[in-house]
Amino acid sequence: MIWAFLALCPSVFAQEAPQTVAYLAGSERNSALTSHMMNLLTDALGDDAEIRRFQPGQTSQSDGSVIITLGPEAFTLVRQESRTAPILALLVDEPFIAGYAERSAGDIGAVLYNSPLIRQAMAGKVILPHATRVAMLATPESVELYEALTPRLPELGMEGRVFIVSDNDDLIPALVRALEYGDFLLAATDSTIYNPRTIKHILLTTYRRSRIVIGPSQAYVKAGSLASTYVPLRTTAESAAQQLAVFHQTGRFPPPVYPDEFQLEINDQVARSLNIPLPPREELRATIASRLSNSTEGAHE
Repeated sequence: MIWAFLALCPSVFAQEAPQTVAYLAGSERNSALTSHMMNLLTDALGDDAEIRRFQPGQTSQSDGSVIITLGPEAFTLVRQESRTAPILALLVDEPFIAGYAERSAGDIGAVLYNSPLIRQAMAGKVILPHATRVAMLATPESVELYEALTPRLPELGMEGRVFIVSDNDDLIPALVRALEYGDFLLAATDSTIYNPRTIKHILLTTYRRSRIVIGPSQAYVKAGSLASTYVPLRTTAESAAQQLAVFHQTGRFPPPVYPDEFQLEINDQVARSLNIPLPPREELRATIASRLSNSTEGAHE
């Protein structure tokens, strides 16, 4: 599992020309990602940033320091070490961090790694302009993942329905019902439904019924989903720097945020197999962003 964390000492901000000192601990199982994020964060924080290795137990010695965590494992380890240290979580999704951020408002911030479902739904609409119905799968415990989305689908000219998977044996029957209803299947970050054990069966069943899956992430596009939006790591680092600036100014983190900038991953082989003509990725991405912006503006009028 990927994890790493940085600790930023608040005292470095007190100088007129501050140098940011950060402490890093990375997983040996993915040292390349740790090093890459260290470089991106250093760039985003400015030329004067210095990153040092974080040692376990350092939260007790660095009173009031900010901890930046990479991944859920790192967040959990730091949270277990200190319940009072302010934490900025990166590479986590909303279902994981939402409860922590709500209970410790201002002390825990996050730059969310998963894509907001309204963005994923818009991607499906742009790819399939004729689509009017969105199907979703959830367990009784995960159905709340879609509660905020379904009332907003009419903004996109669509409606949606969540099909409940009551147990493991009900997955494929529920999926078949969902595919009969929807023009495409929208997948949230829900490991109870979408995981290495189930994804092959979900994708094959969907493909055989000439339907597509949108989401839940880049990894699943490589496995056979048609498309997913995602946040580049550089954008995550830049957003982290912005969150730290807010914390420095106010002493509090804002609620977890989805960065506005995103990219689009597409499985061209799946698109060709289903005879779905697609313009270039950047054209699709720009259309998604433009329509989301117009939809958001209309919702606030």
